[in-house]
Amino acid sequence: YPRTDLTDPRLAPVLTAINQVLAGHMPFPAIVVDRYGDIVAHNDSFPWLTEGVSAELLAEPMNAYRIALHPKGMAPRVRNFGSWARHVTERLSRDLDPRVAELAEELRQYVPEVDLTDDHLGFAVPIELTTSRGDLTLMTTVTTFATAVDVTVAELKLEAFLPANQRTAEILASPW
Repeated sequence: YPRTDLTDPRLAPVLTAINQVLAGHMPFPAIVVDRYGDIVAHNDSFPWLTEGVSAELLAEPMNAYRIALHPKGMAPRVRNFGSWARHVTERLSRDLDPRVAELAEELRQYVPEVDLTDDHLGFAVPIELTTSRGDLTLMTTVTTFATAVDVTVAELKLEAFLPANQRTAEILASPW
């Protein structure tokens, strides 16, 4: 299958669809990442996730996994960091691509050894994130293009963050 650069005019419908989904997910944060976790797009609620993150991690290309797990990233604000981070790194470890494996190895250095606890929703491990406007509990969904025949498009993942409780929904509904 071909691998087309996202800036190629033939992929304009893909970018349009991505931007529509990101805008439609407001006021909740959402990002689109490539296979390596590099952020190719995000919506205007992205600052909820990146509050206090070091400028070096927010420089292009931004990597969602580094932003999430690096000590200068979101990590200090994640109240359930050990179990949530372990979930993230285990998911990455399933990928056999050498570049992803190298990233997963780097990220594991940031994750403490912890016994997994029952701090989940019964079906997912939420992220419990402290912000200047209050604590958020978010669950995530991942969406892909189902019938993509272009490698670039097939490897894109839209990660949408959803409130796991009413208080989180109320905080996110307030203007950033």
